[in-house]
Amino acid sequence: METIYEAAGGWDGMLRLASAWHKRVLEDEVVSHAFRHGFHPQHTERLASYWAEALGGPSMFSDRHGNETSVARIHSGNGQHEEMDQRAIACFDQALEDVGLATDERLRRALHDYFAWATTITMNRYSKSAENVPNGLHISKWSWDGLVTLG
Repeated sequence: METIYEAAGGWDGMLRLASAWHKRVLEDEVVSHAFRHGFHPQHTERLASYWAEALGGPSMFSDRHGNETSVARIHSGNGQHEEMDQRAIACFDQALEDVGLATDERLRRALHDYFAWATTITMNRYSKSAENVPNGLHISKWSWDGLVTLG
């Protein structure tokens, strides 16, 4: 069975989606706040490799950039931010349209569900402090049926 990663166009699809999402969030008055402190020069490529790994593609992120612990620590200690999360999800849904991934309803739904889960659950697991993030976390895997493994 084809993975979500493959259905979304593989690496090129992930990179297009990450680029479209990043452009959208930088233009959003609420979500852009998360990037005001700056971001890694290869943020888009790193994000695409993270999504690729989570959605059934190669382990590019883990092989090159770290594990879920490193990602969780970057996103931790910021408290709850529900409005920002919802706007980030809306930007993602718009990015799906921007890159032509919203026309296949099954794919659109799988990508939306993954991103909404990752944004509201995994990126908020350690909202109080980076010190609470345990070592050795792995990137969670997502399939057509939802969560496969929790990192």
